[in-house]
Amino acid sequence: MTDYFEIHRRDGPARIAELRLAEPVTTPAIAEAEPRSADGPAGGRRGTVAVADAGSLWTADRDLPEGNDDALTVLPHRGFPSGTDEAVMDSFAVEYPDVDYPSAAVVAPETAGDYGTDAYVASGAQGFVGHGAGFKDAVVELRESIPADSALYLPGVATPANVATLVYAGVDLVDADRAVVAGTQGKYLTTEGTHYLEDLSELPCACPACRTPVSEFTRADCAEHNENALRAELGVVRERIRAGRLRDYVEGQARHDQWLTAALREFDQQWSYLEQRAPVVRDAELAAATEDTLRRVEIQRFAERVTTRYRNRFDNPLVLVPCSATKPYSDSQSHGQFHDAIQFRGHTVSMTSPIGVVPQELELTYPAQHYDAVVTGRWSEDETAFVASVLRRYLERNDYPRVIAHVPPEGYREVCERVEADLGVEFEYTVEDHPTTTESLGNLMRTLDGELKYGKRERQHNTVKAIADYQFGPGAGDALFEEIRTESRYPKLRVQDRDGVQLAAMVPQYGVLSFTLAGARRWVDSEAPTKRVEIDAFAPHGSVLAPGVVDADDDVRVGDEVVIEGPEAFAVGRAEMAGPEMSESTRGIAANVRHVEEK
Repeated sequence: MTDYFEIHRRDGPARIAELRLAEPVTTPAIAEAEPRSADGPAGGRRGTVAVADAGSLWTADRDLPEGNDDALTVLPHRGFPSGTDEAVMDSFAVEYPDVDYPSAAVVAPETAGDYGTDAYVASGAQGFVGHGAGFKDAVVELRESIPADSALYLPGVATPANVATLVYAGVDLVDADRAVVAGTQGKYLTTEGTHYLEDLSELPCACPACRTPVSEFTRADCAEHNENALRAELGVVRERIRAGRLRDYVEGQARHDQWLTAALREFDQQWSYLEQRAPVVRDAELAAATEDTLRRVEIQRFAERVTTRYRNRFDNPLVLVPCSATKPYSDSQSHGQFHDAIQFRGHTVSMTSPIGVVPQELELTYPAQHYDAVVTGRWSEDETAFVASVLRRYLERNDYPRVIAHVPPEGYREVCERVEADLGVEFEYTVEDHPTTTESLGNLMRTLDGELKYGKRERQHNTVKAIADYQFGPGAGDALFEEIRTESRYPKLRVQDRDGVQLAAMVPQYGVLSFTLAGARRWVDSEAPTKRVEIDAFAPHGSVLAPGVVDADDDVRVGDEVVIEGPEAFAVGRAEMAGPEMSESTRGIAANVRHVEEK
């Protein structure tokens, strides 16, 4: 059971947590052996995890240390170099005792498990850090073997250049050993790589160690600078996690070293590992600045749901239009012009890189209104292939009487022509030079002559059902909202049953639905897939803490709408942990409760 480590915020596998020593430390953080200086209760500097190593059992038998709350005590252990045969590891396995102070166990990826400690120190980290596939395999195996609410510590590997990627992968604690040793060797470390002291004409840093002429800068100064740079980079990483934007940062940071780029791409192939930890909604900008963005969980998840869950309910022609820099699209000047020409006679679907296609009903749904892409007018082959794949799958699922492509020639037209050829469907093109020219808009208007308009009620009802399909699963819109009324104006729609009882409300911030108790009961009674959290015998108010969770569906993700039920209460709210983490965690908020009814 984890007693001294609690996670407060998640950004994919990366977490902001608190290691509750006598002087609590926010992680991800640096760990260092005690005592190193006279500061602080454990002899470590403020904001640093003090580590008391009880020693290796390879060299001598070790008594169980007394331990205390001042430091994280690494229990007597046997470490193994990377590549050690698993049978050898099993033969020399250590039985870790239960202790009543902050503790850590030393584990290898092959032997990791739940030993009841607050942290787990990876042995042999130097053997896999530096190799993209090996790093991915080791961290995934470690994180999936140790408790979700425990800290992962990789010693002897962190530098200012790689620590953002280490944390992105799921590492909580590092030390400054590698950075300090590099400094004593005359290697000056920065976030973009390594420089040799003899090659520096000036010091590209303003930390205390660098406030001296380069001619007087010693290797001891260099070691101090390297540690300062590592600490500063961890501060940047923590702020990025709090903002929900660590991935944006890592996409750029990893470019400075080939193995880091390889590691990022290796992790992108680990769909189950990343998807379980990626929130389904969040109020943070998603920067689409590199082609690696196409492989992000949020992008792939949106495309998958649009092409497997969403169903078009309009009888009108499909009108494909380009995206806009302004989000949501309907607030942009260009889409205002498209709307004036279409006048509800066609179903508008936006084409965009990196997301694919966005039906008008889902323009607010994360990440459709949250991304910001680099606009050059030129699409790479990866972008073209991805958007074409999404559009093809979308058209294979949805039937339209006509397909009108009101798109510019650059990028968009090539996507449409590829899909035309693949599906044998003829598109009608309406753009001359640019989509917003008078001639192009006139072509679009005339192409829709004779088409009937759909009304406000149909538009609102279809929007609610489309969001439900996307959010809860195929067919959920019809299962939940077959006969409904809508109140208020888009995007703040309220959904009622035919008797006027409110069932749900649209959340403009994320483009999803939030249920009332009546809506949650309808959800439970319907055929739509339900996400449940089973709790113990209490009535939650405000939030459900992880110790109160008896069980949770495996497919619950952070940000999901969930039904919370136990012997004494029925409630509805939003998940703050993934389902598997809820079930096994002993600390932290599992779900926030919106409405509760005591039984």
